[in-house]
Amino acid sequence: MLEVGTKAPDFALSDKNGNTVRLSDFLGKKVVLYFYPKDNTPGCTRQACAFAQSYGEFQNRNVAVIGISKDSVASHLKFAQKYELPFVLLSDPELQAIQAYGVWQEKKLYGKVSMGVVRSTYLINEEAVIEKVMPKVKPDTNAGEILAYLAGE
Repeated sequence: MLEVGTKAPDFALSDKNGNTVRLSDFLGKKVVLYFYPKDNTPGCTRQACAFAQSYGEFQNRNVAVIGISKDSVASHLKFAQKYELPFVLLSDPELQAIQAYGVWQEKKLYGKVSMGVVRSTYLINEEAVIEKVMPKVKPDTNAGEILAYLAGE
């Protein structure tokens, strides 16, 4: 995982419509960059829906929300349409950003060890410097925790 004060690595990934999106496109505004394991799984769906419900509050604070997983562009499109997700979802099948941000890690499930995306969130400031690091976040509280932090709570 990257540390607070580190320059956030730029990336160029496709969104749900196949358009290229770069972190550098968002200079001048804060960015919530959240990494999640897989579209349409229970935890990832709850996390995405929580961000969708809070999206107006993020917009009011001039904060962009970007979700990244290794799912395909087509998967992201279906996921976003099914749950009416208003924010950017980026496809990272080559693990470009996932590895750059240190969220591709060893995971254990039922005693089986495998590599995968650890649910993590970064808050990046207006100059593309990491302001807050949230490793192993809980899907239901992640969006609220960021809003509380932004409000100075």
